[in-house]
Amino acid sequence: MMPGAFNLHGKTVLVTGSTRGIGLGIAKALGSAGAQVVISSEDPDDTGKVTDELRAKGYVAHGIACDVTDHIALNALVEGTLAQFGGIDVLICNAGITGEAGSWALDDFDRVMAVNLRSMVALTTLTLPHIAARGGGSVILMSSLSALRGNGAINAYALAKAGVAQLARNLAVQWGPQGVRVNAIAPGLIDTPLSAPLMADEAFMQRRMQMTPLRRTGTVDDIAAACLFLAAPGSSFITGQQIAIDGGTSITDGS
Repeated sequence: MMPGAFNLHGKTVLVTGSTRGIGLGIAKALGSAGAQVVISSEDPDDTGKVTDELRAKGYVAHGIACDVTDHIALNALVEGTLAQFGGIDVLICNAGITGEAGSWALDDFDRVMAVNLRSMVALTTLTLPHIAARGGGSVILMSSLSALRGNGAINAYALAKAGVAQLARNLAVQWGPQGVRVNAIAPGLIDTPLSAPLMADEAFMQRRMQMTPLRRTGTVDDIAAACLFLAAPGSSFITGQQIAIDGGTSITDGS
């Protein structure tokens, strides 16, 4: 094993949507590996509360509230991170919404695209030059299992997440020569409060487990560990990939 494969000491990590669920788990995992972590959500109270809780547990954390659909707020997020820690080494774009199930209503479509895809384009545009200036680093974009197959329920969300995977590939080609790696993660069904209604549906879960070779739902730690890997030196030759963390749901024939 290469020394320091999962060591992030001295690195600054910015995580959007990081006051709960997967985003918070990612922040804790990278903070535990030594990173200075910027916590962010659109709710200033949540952002401040979670930041204080992490600091009390020994993490090096700083909170900056940000609505990722607001370009002025995104600028402030990046500038605030630079002012606090002097640079950015890792960006994790995790903020997202599912939108209205089964809807192609254009107002819902626009909102889903703005949060799940456009915000990532805007934030990576602002952040990547700073990551490159540090000699390189890592960007991780949160995609979804829904990006890998047809979906009749969360239409706009699935379309946006497919765009996220292509954004990772495009940025990997553009920024690779400057030492910046860009990858996407595609979670399957993860045990979070957001997925609780699905997990309470016995018929749905029976079908889903039949379609999942590992026969379990994922955990926040499953996603956080993958993010730690992609953020750290141990993945230094991986870029432009979308990694499905889904227990095999995307590859099974259901047997």
